[in-house]
Amino acid sequence: MKPTAICRVVQMAFFIFNRRIPMKFVHFSVLTLSLALSHAAWAQTEVRLAVSDSFDLPKPVIAQFEQQNDAKVSIVKLGSGNEMLNRLILSKKSPLADAVFGLDNNSSAKAHAAGILTAKQPQSKATSVSLSHALAVDFSFVTLNYDKQWFAKNNLPLPKTLDDLAQPKYKDLVAVPNPATSTPGLAFLLANISGLGEKNAFKWWGQMRQNGVKITKGWSQAYYTEFTLNGGSRPIIVGYATSPAAEVFYSEGKLKSPNMGNLFLHGGSYLQVEGAAVLNQAKQPEMAAKLVQYLQSPAVQDSLMTSMWVYPAVKGTKAHPIATHASTPKDAKLLPAAQVNSKQKDWVAQWTRVVLK
Repeated sequence: MKPTAICRVVQMAFFIFNRRIPMKFVHFSVLTLSLALSHAAWAQTEVRLAVSDSFDLPKPVIAQFEQQNDAKVSIVKLGSGNEMLNRLILSKKSPLADAVFGLDNNSSAKAHAAGILTAKQPQSKATSVSLSHALAVDFSFVTLNYDKQWFAKNNLPLPKTLDDLAQPKYKDLVAVPNPATSTPGLAFLLANISGLGEKNAFKWWGQMRQNGVKITKGWSQAYYTEFTLNGGSRPIIVGYATSPAAEVFYSEGKLKSPNMGNLFLHGGSYLQVEGAAVLNQAKQPEMAAKLVQYLQSPAVQDSLMTSMWVYPAVKGTKAHPIATHASTPKDAKLLPAAQVNSKQKDWVAQWTRVVLK
């Protein structure tokens, strides 16, 4: 509702209920007031934002955009990262949303090639990481997380290489999201190929299959269901390097240091840059562009570390103190974007044959 509309409605209400007016005029005025309220609410522009299941921006941050732009933001959750992209591609003739948040450096080129993004995106702020065909909003590092207490209790040394994980003593201890449906799962596969080479990466996956690796649909299932820290049976999962910081934060002062740690093994970490873009044939392209730019605003950037547990992409954003509990890998070599775009489908298909069939 626009401020001017609010003022008029409030003035009308004050006049009605603070003056001695004949009842028949009061009834008419109340009806007029109701119509004014309905019209003011109706005048809001609805803008739909497609996101993955991991989207978790605070409601007040979204409300701020709505108030500033007389808009209603409808969040459209479309599953895991890769599921979201596939659904947007399948529905491109009748888009499910006006904008999308959650494209990353492994999917933005595919989204562009599929024709689901507008040719001209809004102007981006200066960012510390880049993303093709979209505005960079955040970044993180996909890596291996482990349960410190489980390893101490079972007197098992931590693995020092990916090859160690394929040894019998680590049998049935690892959970990994499926790269066909999960963006962190895909990032981990790309890390394997980048670090080990294509041939050795798939050889390693064959060994991991024999060693009982658990494949989950997405990160949430790996973390909340399979991870021993949350009552599961797997003390090693593919997750994010910021997860230990999240554990300390949500303990509300009970923990001074995390019970989980990061395993930065060669070929096991990958940079993931996430961003937002306006969708082709959006019903509200102008409002969608404003929303995409808003995701680079201080209100959003300052909230990312303690809501979605990713680093803000916009330069100059102050680091949250909790970030001291998060470490970053030195070995997270990226594959060329063109190579990922051209070979990703074949790699995922080969992974599926090696691991699932």
